[in-house]
Amino acid sequence: MLEWSASELSRAIHARKVAPSEVMAVWLAQVEARNGPVNAIVSQRDPDVLMAEARALDDLAPRGWLHGVPFAVKDLVATQGLRTTWGAPLFRDHVPTKDDLVAARLRASGAVIAAKTNVPEWGQGSHSFNPIFGVTRNPYDLSRSAGGSSGGAAAALATRMAWVADGSDMMGSLRNPAAFCNVYGFRPTWGLVPQDAEGDTYLATLATEGPMARTVEDLARLLEVLAGENPEVPFPRAMAPLALDREVRGLRIGWLADWGGAYAMEPGILDLCETALGQLQDMGAVVEHLAPPFPAERLWSAWVTLRAMLNAGGKRALAEDPAKRALTKPETLWEIEQGMGLAAQAVYEASVIRSRWHAHAARLFQRFDAVVLPSAQVWPFPADWRWPEEIAGQRMDTYHRWMEVVVPASLIGLPALSVPVGFGPQGLPMGMQIIGRSGDDARILALGQAWHRATDWPQRRPPLVPAAVSR
Repeated sequence: MLEWSASELSRAIHARKVAPSEVMAVWLAQVEARNGPVNAIVSQRDPDVLMAEARALDDLAPRGWLHGVPFAVKDLVATQGLRTTWGAPLFRDHVPTKDDLVAARLRASGAVIAAKTNVPEWGQGSHSFNPIFGVTRNPYDLSRSAGGSSGGAAAALATRMAWVADGSDMMGSLRNPAAFCNVYGFRPTWGLVPQDAEGDTYLATLATEGPMARTVEDLARLLEVLAGENPEVPFPRAMAPLALDREVRGLRIGWLADWGGAYAMEPGILDLCETALGQLQDMGAVVEHLAPPFPAERLWSAWVTLRAMLNAGGKRALAEDPAKRALTKPETLWEIEQGMGLAAQAVYEASVIRSRWHAHAARLFQRFDAVVLPSAQVWPFPADWRWPEEIAGQRMDTYHRWMEVVVPASLIGLPALSVPVGFGPQGLPMGMQIIGRSGDDARILALGQAWHRATDWPQRRPPLVPAAVSR
């Protein structure tokens, strides 16, 4: 059962071949056996209560696709009655009185909200550690990072402590941990999964929720749960039907590599991605190496300006209140202080750069069905680091510069699927981003489905997960 995809599990529950209580018992045993060294699952509910809740579902007609499936929700999503901390000491004991939209939609689809998945403090930095729960470790090498901010979700999937998972992505938080943990992470077109109606919902268009899984079918099915208009927020976007069975032959793919040398890469990452692109060519795709379509430094300038503006707007009190400041990590304070010093003209100029990149990208996608970049610039790094301070001898000038490769898609809200592409010489996983034009989520997922059927990298289990035994 642990090796089934979420779709296979769902079909078995709906056909009454397995009962929710049986599934819950298996999940609880797996978490007990595997979570300790990885630390992906946090704030787990009482096992007896979970078993009672699952037994109550055994004889009920399924409410939705996730009926009876134990689900650990990312700890950046408020869950009614279940501790939600955002990885922040200020919220160590916070128990929300209502669900965020993501949690509400998961419950409506029948999921049993059983726990949370670990995150970095405030979700900032692509390494999942915080003062409350500690660090989430990479299942393929426990001395290494699982990435972030959806690191707990990615590690739970890899260790079979989750069948499918929610994540979120501002600066690669669905893509980087997926690459580090040999699973799939999909950042949908911005607006496809709506925001909660809290704070600013007009300017805050850089981050989105999205699905993670070990199969692309599961990504697509969870996306259908999460997507759909929220009338309380602007910029609604409807989702096109997801038809995963499409022909790869003839698709035009642009390979952006290291953006003409702008993105420092650790040795071996580009080679692994180019091997994967060769496999796509064998499947019938047409791959062309592209020159940088836009100056990387202008993208970065716009990105850090808009990100700092949003952080200062939403988190200013953390820096200005001395008591809160003392409990806030330095990277978050740096983000806020960068934003507090911004002039309106700087924000406008960043938005102009963003607008010009959108126009350039639109023209690029008149020539190509997808473009590809590595999902990360570094292999999973030591878990005791805060962040990589250099790449291949090049110093990183901010705590997040080592994640710059995800910015082109994030800045203009393009759909981006991180697919596993194999392992490096040290046995560490890596992935690549398949990026499409705005609204082309269905095509990108279909390409991912073809890739999954041809490779199925997630079946290569971490060392601490024994091979399944047929009975």
